[in-house]
Amino acid sequence: MKASPADQQQLLRLQSIDTRLQQLAHRLRSLPQTADLQALAERDAGVRGRRAEAVGALEDARAELGRIESDVEVVEKRIARDGERLTHTSSMKDVAALESELVSLRKRLADLEDLELVVMQKVEDAEARVAAIDEERAAIAADTARLEGERDEAAGGLGVERDGAERDRAAIAATIPDDLLAFYEQRRTRGAGVGAALLRQRTCSGCTITLTGSDLDAVRRAAPDEVVQCPECDRILVRTDESGL
Repeated sequence: MKASPADQQQLLRLQSIDTRLQQLAHRLRSLPQTADLQALAERDAGVRGRRAEAVGALEDARAELGRIESDVEVVEKRIARDGERLTHTSSMKDVAALESELVSLRKRLADLEDLELVVMQKVEDAEARVAAIDEERAAIAADTARLEGERDEAAGGLGVERDGAERDRAAIAATIPDDLLAFYEQRRTRGAGVGAALLRQRTCSGCTITLTGSDLDAVRRAAPDEVVQCPECDRILVRTDESGL
């Protein structure tokens, strides 16, 4: 690949900004609030799971209560109907049958009402569990909002610096030929964030290996507009008056 020495040296400016951006990103990730916020997010995920279970139990209890209330209504209607029939019949046989059925129905109603009280308590307990979990989530949300505010305040200066660096990067990148910029980005991805390195006193500043022998001769023989790479780390080697060639 060919690129003018001036364009190659622009890569060093770009690399300096990219290194700074990496450092800023690390500092932002390392803010103490970041770890606390992650812990809160994990805790909230667990609480959401418990809430889903609690809501499921509440819905089941409410459905059970609804079935019992429906059964109570049916039995009450039958009691009312049989009571009405009892007052209008003169047949001793019918009276005996209706009275016997009413005894059974009242027993059934009493059992249902007892069960209804038990299930109503179950619903109440389930509602209390959901309410307690909601209070826990509200506390987590409050802590999260507080920590986010603290984090944003702490990160404010870093964010401003990052934004400025990103603007500078865009301005410098715009001056570099597309093919050279693409090659740099490829090297940077493979080189742990470093795509171009200054060759200083025959030493690659990217991997600190000093060039000797045939590797050094190859770099010396390369034309000024030839884009050369470190034989050790494969990053772009930028030659300047400091290179010691």
